[in-house]
Amino acid sequence: MSKIQTSIRRFQENWFLFEELVNRDFTKKYKGTILGMAWSVVAPLLNLYIMKMVFENMLAKGKPHYTIYLLTGNIIMGYFKEATKAGMSSLVDNSRIITMINVPKYLFLFSKNVSALFNFGLTLIVLFFYCLIEKDLPITPKYLLLIFPIVCLMVMNLGFGMILSAFYVFFRDMKYLYDIFLTLLTYMSAIFWYIDAIPTKFQPLFKFNPVYDIITYCRTLIIDGRIPSTGDHILCLGFALVFFVTGAVMYKAFNRKFVYYF
Repeated sequence: MSKIQTSIRRFQENWFLFEELVNRDFTKKYKGTILGMAWSVVAPLLNLYIMKMVFENMLAKGKPHYTIYLLTGNIIMGYFKEATKAGMSSLVDNSRIITMINVPKYLFLFSKNVSALFNFGLTLIVLFFYCLIEKDLPITPKYLLLIFPIVCLMVMNLGFGMILSAFYVFFRDMKYLYDIFLTLLTYMSAIFWYIDAIPTKFQPLFKFNPVYDIITYCRTLIIDGRIPSTGDHILCLGFALVFFVTGAVMYKAFNRKFVYYF
């Protein structure tokens, strides 16, 4: 039996635990709130309108569909932040369970990502609603291609989460360093500004930012109505696979060492 088949079999054997972890994460996240899951939509919208009021007149003069431009970047970056930050602490937060029961450790990371994915799905509905009411921005069959960057983002988030959670077990300062990194990444992903504001010779450097690549892919489909280039497809898929494989290798390498650091 191959390693992949073994992993799938172990995941099936622990499916009940996985469901319980997902239910626990949902309950814990919205416990004690009045709006509950509605915060998944309200918070991005509030952030959208604040950024729109601050930056539209300064950075978006003559640019069409700035609301869609801003919302697309916001929800993708928001999904990346939520999934990776939750994934980073997934092992440490469940250390008592891990030390008592021999279960695949990636289950805890995957459960955190399910919650983040659900919230992302709600914000996507909001994005499609804005597209419907936006003038000269019809929803076309090309929107089905959004499945590709979303799947790439899911895979990349899992990979990022595995890398971060492995480091966080041994190096708790990672939490604070990652917050600084996310702030830098947000500014370097052209969420609220346009890349043509910087010299042309520096623009290709942004292709090394995987989140920017996915945001640009989605904006090209939604705002420009064009299918992204083959190079854009390769970049999105390549980054996703590199991070996922790296994370999987790290989990395998440190699997037995995690318990000794809890």
